[in-house]
Amino acid sequence: MRLPILFTLVAAICLPASAQRPNFIIILADDLGYADLGSYRKEADSRTPHLDRLAAGGMRFTAMRSNCTVCSPSRAALLTGRFPDRVGVPGVIRTAPANSWGYLAPGIPTLGDLLRPAGYHTSVIGKWHLGLEAPNTPNERGFDFFHGFLGDMMDSYTKHLRHGNNYLRRDRAVITPQGHATDLFTGWACDQLRARAADRQPFFLYLAYNAPHSPIEPPADWLARVKERNPGLTAARAATVALVEHMDDGIGRVLATLRETGLEGNTMVAFSSDNGGSLQHANLNEPWRDGKQSHYDGGLRVPLIVRWPGVAKPGTESAYAGQVFDLFATCLDGAGRPVPADTDAVSLLPILRGAPPPAAERELYFVRREGGPQYGGRDYHALVRGDWKLLQNTPYSPLELYNLREDPQEKINVFAQNQRVARELQSRLALHIQRGGAVPWQAPAPGK
Repeated sequence: MRLPILFTLVAAICLPASAQRPNFIIILADDLGYADLGSYRKEADSRTPHLDRLAAGGMRFTAMRSNCTVCSPSRAALLTGRFPDRVGVPGVIRTAPANSWGYLAPGIPTLGDLLRPAGYHTSVIGKWHLGLEAPNTPNERGFDFFHGFLGDMMDSYTKHLRHGNNYLRRDRAVITPQGHATDLFTGWACDQLRARAADRQPFFLYLAYNAPHSPIEPPADWLARVKERNPGLTAARAATVALVEHMDDGIGRVLATLRETGLEGNTMVAFSSDNGGSLQHANLNEPWRDGKQSHYDGGLRVPLIVRWPGVAKPGTESAYAGQVFDLFATCLDGAGRPVPADTDAVSLLPILRGAPPPAAERELYFVRREGGPQYGGRDYHALVRGDWKLLQNTPYSPLELYNLREDPQEKINVFAQNQRVARELQSRLALHIQRGGAVPWQAPAPGK
């Protein structure tokens, strides 16, 4: 019985790179603004040479949106291919249970779950933010290896605690490494690539940085260089630019390791952000309105770069209006695996190969639920379909309607003048809310 298995393994190793199953790396920044990268802003005050080269070597998407305006829901959507309220994560999963607004639903497969049966090694490096304990830690949700931070934000990039608790893990073991979190995650990702090159197993690596989320703590030497180069920047902007540039340098190290190990030619590398940038911390979302936590496009528009040798033509762009969780379906499609029938995500593989975007108008849904006096534990929503965008920006504010073709900065609310369109989109949004409402967002009661 072992001979056929051994023959299959040997044959797979001997295949030319072009015939082997591709590897996948998804790199996710935290709170990075649309215009925080050099390749997304004509007169950038940040220098991101490694990500700019990644864009030059692949396809740059200019009309992508995140799946939510905050962290946990976007991450849940990316790893499940479903809208976040359909997997029990309409809001932020926090370390304080009284202010936690999501619970990753059991039984819903992650990208790790779906790639492992095809022989893929699956790993998470960096920020998880989808659960602090069983059964919702990475090793229990489809990933062979975890080296990173279970929690939401760190109180300090160098002390690695949250509210005094240590959520750094290597698989299930508590660890206490020294150094800046960005450097740690970068080094661990490079170690993973070397391990994968040694065992010749196809792999999926999800590298999620904390940067440039608050607290804005770039290494001192990086901050000094930014201030010296551009003394006119505000203190807040200089610190954020330094944190972004430090992350870009780390990504450069990851890409260099990919090249040095001989894995580059058969590996898709995608880079994006979990939501729009924080205005409070001087991230840039130009030319879009507002920022993180808002359903205006400044809170939703994010960069998306995909480099895939032999698939995506270098130096290309796409104005396809999708969402970051489309990478879920793209990886499965690229691996030759079936995409589950109830997946909301759409594979970008045809577009990467040069096909025109689908002509059919796609509906993009957004939901967030949070506590506190501003939100009161209630949802607020948005829907984009074609040129139209219907949104509610707090649970207590009225619905607004924008024609994005005529008004991409969302300055003129045309709800009153377009009642037919508004009613139709309201009806579609109501159906989506019903679907999401059927999924519990809190952990089951003990004993159930």
